[in-house]
Amino acid sequence: MTPDLLMLDYHIGAASIARSLASYVITVIELIPSVKDTIPDWIGHGKQIYGALSINVLAPIILVLLTAVLCRGVGESSILNSIMTVTKVLIVLFVIIVGSFKVDTSNWTPFTPRGFKSILTGATVVFFAYVGFDAVANSAEESKKPQRDLPLGIIGSLLVCVALYIGVCLVITGMIPYENLGEEAPLAKAFTSNGLKYVSVIISFGAVAGLTTTLLVGLYVQSRLYLGLGRDGLLPTMFSKVHPTLHTPIHSQIWVGFVASILSCFLNVRVLSHILSVGTLTGYSVVSACVVTLRWKNKPSSSQASTWCISRRTEGILYLIGIASCGFVAGILFRFDVSFFFLIPVAVLAIISAAALYIRQVYSVPLGFSCPLVPLVPSISIFVNMFLFAQLHYEAWVRFATLSVVAVVIYASYGQFHANPGTGDDDAGAA
Repeated sequence: MTPDLLMLDYHIGAASIARSLASYVITVIELIPSVKDTIPDWIGHGKQIYGALSINVLAPIILVLLTAVLCRGVGESSILNSIMTVTKVLIVLFVIIVGSFKVDTSNWTPFTPRGFKSILTGATVVFFAYVGFDAVANSAEESKKPQRDLPLGIIGSLLVCVALYIGVCLVITGMIPYENLGEEAPLAKAFTSNGLKYVSVIISFGAVAGLTTTLLVGLYVQSRLYLGLGRDGLLPTMFSKVHPTLHTPIHSQIWVGFVASILSCFLNVRVLSHILSVGTLTGYSVVSACVVTLRWKNKPSSSQASTWCISRRTEGILYLIGIASCGFVAGILFRFDVSFFFLIPVAVLAIISAAALYIRQVYSVPLGFSCPLVPLVPSISIFVNMFLFAQLHYEAWVRFATLSVVAVVIYASYGQFHANPGTGDDDAGAA
């Protein structure tokens, strides 16, 4: 189920980012005085037709171009990605340094004007910003020393991005009151309000570079997900084929670009991004649960009974489900301002489940880098993810459930009859 969730995120994420990128590209072009206010909305900014339907011509064109670059090979795409990454990081650092001289610390008082609950809601909405970090893991096959390079790549990029996120947020909220920041371009608003319009121009170029690299990585990773599912037999073998000369999964890459192009051409960003976080939160929770199950040592068969007359593996899975359920229930209680005393028994039940998960199972320790403190860290991850999941709007749950049903139908009608379970025997080593 996890690959389905990740593919859902990447499809929607690629389309949403492509539309944002198209809008920024038009903004940059309109910096030319003779062109300003002459480009129709349907070309880059998006023209609303009806409800969720919104036409954007430039977004699918951008996706086609980036798909072509990725089809040429990892070397070509990595060069473009490196150039864009260096550009955007330098611009972000420039923004933080220049903006820090315009910070008014009185704008940080009170530091949490709408309380902790609003912080959690905001964290839930933007959680999909971290979806790209699993991109490193999905490129393991093309890494020279994956056991060394993958942990460094994931943890290093995570720490750098967190530092940059925090730095930018502190600067722009310190430059002007948070309620004056615009939804569409808060950075540009903050610098323009302080008489630094030239920085807004630089930010526009930085946004183009940043969104391009994000989109490039998203398209790249998703094609590798399709490649893996094709090899496992969960999708048609067409997706598992690698071009003999370019050495890229060209069929998967073209399919990914095609689906994202259709979505970006006809759906607006708000609708596209509405269910991104729900898929990410659920997907990462499933990954955390898989880390626990892959570490179980000497797993008894289903015929061997535990003290509850069920297999120990089933018992462990029930504990994991219990932790997830407690996280979701705690999130619901917190969301609707239920008394704190009702949260205590839910938290206690989650702690008991995690403790039982530790006591009732024997865990192996794989060589090299691996997730530490199993099952404690995965249990906390599952609980927090489900807690945040509960903060999302119910419409996100409905749309996510609908798409999950579609994924299950695909698996039930095709995947289970063509699956090749032998390809996943060595997965435990990566946990």
